[in-house]
Amino acid sequence: MPDITTVLNIALVQTALVWQNPAANRQQLAGQISRIQGADIILLPEMFTTGFSMQSQHIAEPEGDTLYWLQQQAQRTGAALVGSVATRTGNGCVNRCYFVTPEGNISFYDKKHLFRMAGEHQAYVAGEQRVIVNWRGWRFLLQVCYDLRFPVFSRNRNDYDIALYVANWPAARRHAWRTLLQARAIENQAFVLGCNCVGTDGNSVEYSGDSLIVDYQGQIVADHAPAQAGVLRAALDYAQLKQYRQLFPAHLDADTFVLS
Repeated sequence: MPDITTVLNIALVQTALVWQNPAANRQQLAGQISRIQGADIILLPEMFTTGFSMQSQHIAEPEGDTLYWLQQQAQRTGAALVGSVATRTGNGCVNRCYFVTPEGNISFYDKKHLFRMAGEHQAYVAGEQRVIVNWRGWRFLLQVCYDLRFPVFSRNRNDYDIALYVANWPAARRHAWRTLLQARAIENQAFVLGCNCVGTDGNSVEYSGDSLIVDYQGQIVADHAPAQAGVLRAALDYAQLKQYRQLFPAHLDADTFVLS
């Protein structure tokens, strides 16, 4: 196993997004990120360059400006940057969650569960692969918003330590957001991070934020005040996670299954 960063410093950027304006969002986020010191992981919301827009043919970009921007931010801060972007590929447009490290490594996950109530399944192509990233001795499961409602897909097969959820989760369903983040942590005995946006988007949908950092017992470690922009911080201890799993090894009695 590679050397482990025993204590991982987390920063979640809960912010309002400028509707369908990648340059403006990159600029404002760069300013917010520049004030974050000492983080190992910086989470941004879902579709952080545009907001949750279904105009994929208009907003989706090839791997270019935003990916290069993520690489720059990761190198400058020394932190891994995580967030999703409407991305154009040879197979169509996808809602792609990037994990970009300061060493220059790029991993990504294409959102599998597309939010049909907003027509996402018609505007984007669903991903097929569950993606786990190994970095600094920790294992990260990449997830995007609506994925949170599907526990089988995020089931911990003793293969991840932290589940990362980037989201544009509406205020009208904030109770489900908060409850499910805690449920995913409890059932998977893993840290769960949920980074949401605030404000009102171009479709008049309101977002309350409610970004959370939850521990492996489902206890809230850090909670952002609703409807306010800001940065949520916490330090996660690998030794405590490992000790808890050893003392309460519920995973040994888990049911086996195959995703199809």
